[in-house]
Amino acid sequence: MLVNSMTIIDGKQSAMAIKSEIADEVKAILENGGKQPHLAAVLVGHDGGSETYVKNKVLACEQCGFKSTLIRYEDNVSEEELLDCVDRLNRNGDVDGFIVQLPLPRHIDEQKIIEAIDPRKDVDGFHPINVGRMAIGLPCFVSATPLGIMTLLQRYGIETSGKKCVILGRSNIVGKPMAMLMMQKQWGDATVSVCHSRTKNLKEECLQADIIIAAIGKPEFVTADMVKPGAVVIDVGTTRVPDDTRKSGFRLTGDVKYDEVAPKCSFITPVPGGVGPMTICSLMKNTLSAGKNEFYK
Repeated sequence: MLVNSMTIIDGKQSAMAIKSEIADEVKAILENGGKQPHLAAVLVGHDGGSETYVKNKVLACEQCGFKSTLIRYEDNVSEEELLDCVDRLNRNGDVDGFIVQLPLPRHIDEQKIIEAIDPRKDVDGFHPINVGRMAIGLPCFVSATPLGIMTLLQRYGIETSGKKCVILGRSNIVGKPMAMLMMQKQWGDATVSVCHSRTKNLKEECLQADIIIAAIGKPEFVTADMVKPGAVVIDVGTTRVPDDTRKSGFRLTGDVKYDEVAPKCSFITPVPGGVGPMTICSLMKNTLSAGKNEFYK
C-alpha cells in the first residue's frame, strides 16, 4: 500500500535556517558586549571523510559567526602529545568547546582521549559524564547526530509521544543515545526497541514501528517489506558505494532502499541531504550552549 502524501525531510534547508537563527543570536550577544563563541577542532591524519567533516564544521562556524581553530597532527602523533593538546584546550579560557575528530589512528586509545576532554567543553557529547547526564535527563551536551534527528522530528511536527520507535543499530554515537532520547519524557516520550545484528524477527519488529531510525551501516538494508504504510523513516547511514557514472567514482548510499521505501512513508530523510547537515548544525547548537554556559554553571 502506498501513502497518499509523503514528505521528504529536508535536513539541508533546516540546517541553514538553524544556522541563520544562531548567527542572529551571536550578533545580539556581541552587540551586548558578550564573548564570541569559539569552537576548536583537532584533526589527526588525512582521512578523506574526516577532512570533509572538519572543513564543513569550519565553514559552519563562519556562517554562525563563531571563531574557529583547526589543530592538525600527522598520523604518527603520539597518544601523549594528543593528550597534551586536549589538556591545553581544556585550560584555554577562550575556547568554549572543542572536538577531536574520530576515528583516530589505531595506536591511540580513543576512549582515553574522550575521557580527557573537559565535559563542559565536550560539544560532541561523547564524554561519559555527558552520556550519563543525558541518560537520567539532566541538561548536557547531546551527541550531534541524535540531537539533529530530534530537531528534525520537532521542526517537522512529527508526533513521537506514545509512538512505537525501532532503532536499527546500537553504536555509542547514534543507536544508544538515540534510544535514550526517544524514550525520555521531555524528548521523544516513545516506546523504543533497539534492534541489531543479533535481533530475531527483525522484519516483524520493523513492521510494527511508527518510526524507524536506521543507523546500522549497511547500504539499502531497510526494504519496503519491512516498513508499514505511513511510517516515518530516518536514514542515518552514509556508505560510499562504487559508481562509475559519478565523477568521484562513488555515491553516498543510506541504510534505506529509498526508491522503494519512500512511497510507503509519511516522512522520510534522503541521503545525502537529510540527517548529515543536521549533525554539523547540532554541533553549532552545542557550541552556542557552551559559550552561554547553559549546562554547567
